[in-house]
Amino acid sequence: MDRRTFIQTSTLTAAAMVTTSAARTSRQGRIRKKGIEMKESGAFWPNGARLVVSVSMQFEAGAQPERGAESPFPVIDTKYPDLPVAKWYDYGFKEGIPRMLDMFDRVGVKVTSHMVGAAVERNPQLAKEIVERGHEAAGHGQTWTPQFSMSPDEERTSYQASIKTIETATGTRPVGFNAFWLRGTPRTLEILQDLGFIYHIDDISRDEPFLVPVRNKPFVVVPYTIHTNDIVNYEGRHWTGAQFANELKYEFDQLYAEAATRRRMMSVSAHDRITGRPARTKALEEFIVYAQKQPGVVFLRKDEIARFALESSATPREGSLMQPQGSAVSIGERKVW
Repeated sequence: MDRRTFIQTSTLTAAAMVTTSAARTSRQGRIRKKGIEMKESGAFWPNGARLVVSVSMQFEAGAQPERGAESPFPVIDTKYPDLPVAKWYDYGFKEGIPRMLDMFDRVGVKVTSHMVGAAVERNPQLAKEIVERGHEAAGHGQTWTPQFSMSPDEERTSYQASIKTIETATGTRPVGFNAFWLRGTPRTLEILQDLGFIYHIDDISRDEPFLVPVRNKPFVVVPYTIHTNDIVNYEGRHWTGAQFANELKYEFDQLYAEAATRRRMMSVSAHDRITGRPARTKALEEFIVYAQKQPGVVFLRKDEIARFALESSATPREGSLMQPQGSAVSIGERKVW
């Protein structure tokens, strides 16, 4: 279903939710038929999956500053508005996200969209559409302002505003967070915990989810990536789509091999105005199709991963966290262990 058809015919109805449930159940059924379902006591992932891949789609376009925003253009004096840079960002919500949404529909993958509140305020219908298509809305701050230099009050106020903005546009409250360039403060996790968040992605020290203690309570890290990351490789290193596709495949192949004996997760980063370009969307789609052909590979949203990690006794725990009793947890309409 392309985006135009979706907009014309789709609302978030019970029928749509039933369809989504059936599609997910069908995908899990295909996994079980391939003979890789593990016993409950030895399962690394829900329903015996071998490797989880999680895609982040950054929704940032429209929130960037009028002057000095990062872009492929040569830097100019910040006393002047940078008009072509603004148009480069506009591509993200005009073309990039709509193109990626259609592609994710084609391959049957649900992603996590890290939304800057100011970008959502500018395009609330697009934010709503992302959620209506089954993707997760996660926090990414209210404005294009680094968190690391904020006071505690400024940081808390920013996150509260972001929650309100996302809830108003999408009807969902974010439970996951991504700081500007991963740079939070020593107080970030406590503030997020106070506001009802259950995970963040800004600790990239493992290739699997893990728990850290925040006021003696478990808080989930669902690791992000700066390696299979479009803004780093396309814009920073000037890679072609083919080069990035090879990096994705090599990363996947290594993690898939390791996943035979331990829990492994792969993260992929896709920014609205970067991977949203035609050639780059095609490169990501081809990778997803390649990964889906391998037995036991599933794509999950980061909130799904976080909730599973909280309940799994196999999740690494850093600090003084106690080992919880293993128990069942529901992810969407699925019950997993």
